[in-house]
This record gives sequence, C-alpha cells and structure tokens, in this order.
Amino acid sequence: MTDAYLAPTLPDELPNNPMHWAEAWLSEAVAQSVQRNPSSMTLVTVNDKAQPSARVMLCKAFVADPGYLVCYTNYQSRKVQELTRNSNVAVTFHWDALGRQIRIEGQAVLSPAEESETYFATRDSGSQLGAWGSDQSMPIDSRQALLAQVRDRAHELGVAVSDGLQPLEDAKQAPIARPPHWGGVRIWAERIELWIEGADRVHDRAAWSRTLTRETDFDFAPDTWTGTRLQP
Repeated sequence: MTDAYLAPTLPDELPNNPMHWAEAWLSEAVAQSVQRNPSSMTLVTVNDKAQPSARVMLCKAFVADPGYLVCYTNYQSRKVQELTRNSNVAVTFHWDALGRQIRIEGQAVLSPAEESETYFATRDSGSQLGAWGSDQSMPIDSRQALLAQVRDRAHELGVAVSDGLQPLEDAKQAPIARPPHWGGVRIWAERIELWIEGADRVHDRAAWSRTLTRETDFDFAPDTWTGTRLQP
C-alpha cells in the first residue's frame, strides 16, 4: 500500500484519510535524503494585529492517526507567543526534487510535558545546552555576548564546555534537564492539501477538511475527512 501512496498521481477516488499519504511522502523524502533537512517545513503564525510571520521548522513527529505533527522550540519565542494567543496556524512542506507539496492548516497547542521530556533526552548535549543558552527572539548586543551568555548558562548548570562551547564528556556530569521554557508544539490538521507536480503545469491537487473538537489541553476529537479535487 505504501507504493500506492507514492504514485505519480492521486487516485480517482480520493483516500478517506490524506494524512497517511502525507506521512508516506514525508517518509520518502527523509529516506531519499532529497535535501539537507527533508523534514523541514514552513510554519506560519499570526499576531494580534493579523500580521503573519513565517519561519522554517523541523517536523519531529508526524502522527497520521488521529492527525497531528510535532515540532520543538523555545516557548518564549515569537512563534509560541503568537500561537498561544491565536492557535490558527499553517504549515507547508515542499520537496522540489520529488515534485510534491503538502499544505496543512489547523490548530496549534503545546505538547504534554512528558512528550517534550522524552524528545529532549534524545538530543545531543550541545543542543540541550543551546536550549538553555539562548533566549530565543530576544535582542542581544553582539555574537560575543551570545557566546558569553551560553558559557555562563553552562557554568550555572555545572556543565564543562570546550572553547567551541561543546559540553565535555564527563562521567560525573548529570544529564542536562529540559528547560521549562522549551518543548513541543502539536499542530492538529483541520485542512490538508496534497499537490503533485504535473507536466505542462497540469498539476494533481486535492484538499480535505474536517472539524476539530477540543477535548483536553493537548488533544482534539476529529471529525471525518471530506476531500475535493482541485484545479491546479
């Protein structure tokens, strides 16, 4: 069935759950290493003045059922400040080498703490220290000031670092704990569009939508998907 997901066109009868197709496309892009960060996506948030802002994030989990993806970031960042005020977000994946694109619109919520803890433990120690060392989106006087700040934070954590600010291996060093201001964001899909590049710009394109009903701080109860084929 996976091969069907990777067909050059969408089937005449659109699938009931497009998230499985999207998951297969992402997995194929990663397996083929079609670009340096094949799991990269553009995330768009909106502030209280209706001004959108976009940045590239890495998708760290794609959960086809019940239908959300997860990325990780500093909770003090602009993106999280915006999505906590307005949970409507949009995401785009594009793989030029494969001629495929996924567009998702939906609701963003913070991940459960245990999900963030589990992922943080898998990061290398340098990335763990970086989560403590940077006050994301906040101004700073210079690059040198930033490096000094990271070094100071390492000292506060009791972490010995090299001249390049990489934590030094030390059997006595306790694991670096996850900062309380850092963690996951779940993006629940309520609209998804799949796009396949076609000859002479006659692309293959379809969109699906569903209703999300909030159940907990982290989860929604989704309705069934309804799909429609679109002109390119």
